[in-house]
Amino acid sequence: MSKIRIGVVGYGNIGRGVEAAINQNPDTVLTAIFTRREPESIRPQTPGAAVEHVSQAPDYVNKIDVMILCGGSATDLPEQGPQFAALFNTIDSFDTHARIADYHGAVDAAAQAAGKTSIISVGWDPGLFSMMRMLSGVLLPEGKDYTFWGRGVSQGHSDAIRRVAGVKNGIQYTIPIETAVARVRTGETPEFTVREKHLRECFIVAREGADRAQIEIDIKTMPNYFADYDTVVHFISEEELQKNHSRMMHGGFVIRSGNTTEGNKHVIEFSLKLDSNPEFTANVLVAYARAALRMNREGQVGAKTVFDVPLAYLTSQTSLELMKELL
Repeated sequence: MSKIRIGVVGYGNIGRGVEAAINQNPDTVLTAIFTRREPESIRPQTPGAAVEHVSQAPDYVNKIDVMILCGGSATDLPEQGPQFAALFNTIDSFDTHARIADYHGAVDAAAQAAGKTSIISVGWDPGLFSMMRMLSGVLLPEGKDYTFWGRGVSQGHSDAIRRVAGVKNGIQYTIPIETAVARVRTGETPEFTVREKHLRECFIVAREGADRAQIEIDIKTMPNYFADYDTVVHFISEEELQKNHSRMMHGGFVIRSGNTTEGNKHVIEFSLKLDSNPEFTANVLVAYARAALRMNREGQVGAKTVFDVPLAYLTSQTSLELMKELL
């Protein structure tokens, strides 16, 4: 059986993670990396993989089965999602929850017109956590969902702060508020504001001469990212950032507290503890590349989410193998 030919747009943390994930999946192959940087500056780990400027992507329309978009949700994917969906089957990890429906509409229009299949917002949240929220709600219709992230590095929020004027570099940690977590795990179903569930902590390297007070204001008032949270901003040196904040650990948990008959409470919890947020996200992206190609071959075109993808489409195993080994 021929391998799934994969292209990667962007060779940052997630792009490098996708390359590593492809090397662990023998039914996939990395065909090309597309970058906005000088292609000569990229040194892929995969022998034979091409490195091209992103403007050359249309030349690969018949050479790539699925294009994995590894850009950020703040500014990259809103432009690249529809653009590449008009040319390729695509996978992305768009994670601005409040804008997913609008993003889906833009990608769907492009993919439908081109006869392509694009699975959007793939990762662990949105993605795996979304699936668990849906499943838990079906199993315990009388109940309430709670999602906690961290303590860990949010790639989307870190990307957002690095785009603030005057910021040279930076990283953001999402931190669950322990008192809120403890209440939910006992079976309570309290009403929380987002501010009562998480704290956001930012470590910023400012550009020389930048207005630090304005940077802090711009971060704390950023809609969809920080405006609704208590946010702490620290200014540090580049050396301290590299020394103390270079790891990309993350994780979190989805909890649903509910009841069946009177007096019988139930708590469902799904958790992740990740040494590398981008590498784990990349593994999810590659699994969904299989699904995108299979769905496209079946004529299921347009934009999809994890809710639309049968679990069996994520694996290269046959139905019989799955029954024997995992059912």
